[in-house]
Amino acid sequence: MTHQYYVAVVGAGPAGLFGARELANLGARVALFNRDIKPGGLAEYGIYPTKHTMKSGLRKQFRQVLELPNLDYFGNVTIGTQGDLTLDELRELGFQAILVTAGAQGTKWLGLPGEDLEGVYHAKDVVYFYNQLPPYSQKPFRFGRRCAVIGAGNVMLDIAHFLIREQKVDDVVAIVRRGPAEVKFDKKEMEYVIDNLDQAALDAEIERVAPIMQAVNQDPATARATILEALPKALPRVSDTRFHFIFLASPVQMIGDADGKLTQVEIEDNILVAKDGDTKARGTGNKRRLDVETVIFAIGDKVDETFGLPVEWNEFVKNPNPKFPIDGVSYESPFEDVFVGGWSRKASSGLVGVARKDGTNASKAVWQYLQTKQSIEPNPEAVVEKLKSLGKPIVTKEDIKRLEAVELAEAQKRGLEAFKFDNNEDMLAAMGLIETA
Repeated sequence: MTHQYYVAVVGAGPAGLFGARELANLGARVALFNRDIKPGGLAEYGIYPTKHTMKSGLRKQFRQVLELPNLDYFGNVTIGTQGDLTLDELRELGFQAILVTAGAQGTKWLGLPGEDLEGVYHAKDVVYFYNQLPPYSQKPFRFGRRCAVIGAGNVMLDIAHFLIREQKVDDVVAIVRRGPAEVKFDKKEMEYVIDNLDQAALDAEIERVAPIMQAVNQDPATARATILEALPKALPRVSDTRFHFIFLASPVQMIGDADGKLTQVEIEDNILVAKDGDTKARGTGNKRRLDVETVIFAIGDKVDETFGLPVEWNEFVKNPNPKFPIDGVSYESPFEDVFVGGWSRKASSGLVGVARKDGTNASKAVWQYLQTKQSIEPNPEAVVEKLKSLGKPIVTKEDIKRLEAVELAEAQKRGLEAFKFDNNEDMLAAMGLIETA
């Protein structure tokens, strides 16, 4: 055994996988811990399920990362104060640095009355549901005929895509806090749903908010043209779902029936106020109610507050005076040996490419820190023994290869582009880690 630096990477999404690759290529021995059985994170369980080409390309890259000889993979392991191992227990196992790339596992709510009603969900839970991530894949969701999605980004459109093209509900309304000029979604994502867009309703809505937009020097016609940019490449509709927007509105409460099921969402109209070169939405006090059976909040995410790192404003606290900044960015937590990357550093920021770069940069900061330490003789056997003592199946690189082979064979047998198990028991059984009855 040669002397090396020993690093734990927590989370095996794009930030963790590419960060682990960077450290392994620099010469560290890396242990990659993952809450899920499969690696991939949001690349596996966040990208819309029908984007097969993108997903298969990413999986190929992830396989190459796992093939690195000085990288160990341990799936089905949670890290945190309420997890299988704490940060202190990782330190006791000899890890000299810990890179946290566990994403933003917390759920960001607005704290409104009625959030606990049946039919009110967070977008992340719905995305995990239709992407077949256990245990979300097993949870019951109530998708009614009339659905409201709160938000104006790509996640809102992913949810609308699911409701319109898969669930084929009657009505999907996007409730947007700001105006038509400030939507955050990409033209590409709009192509999936724009053939269901009620253009007459869009024109009426833009006409309604036009005076408010013009008061802060926003051009309604330009905003309309931007929203409709996707029309030439619209996917033909597969449902009669009506898709429409309500701009300059914020939810204030959800209302339910005697059985605790959602029946209405109350919204408050907003105006736009120019401030410091930006615009802010401000409530007017004018409220109205919409009849809906489902409300889905697509308003971003927050980190897991039980992880064991200090949290402020939905994010892990970063050292404001980093010793090892990369491109002027701090990847350092308040603990000198713990670093954060990807959505663990900045929640809900960017897609796979952004996470990849951030994880890689975080690893460069970790490597600079390690240069201030003595290299050691890593003891991966001690880690394996500790994990065995948990009394649960631990998933390794070889297990993942077996699972992929089984799922590939199942896809071919069923004539599908891709197949994946939607529960942990089937995955563990396919890998031979548990016996099924």
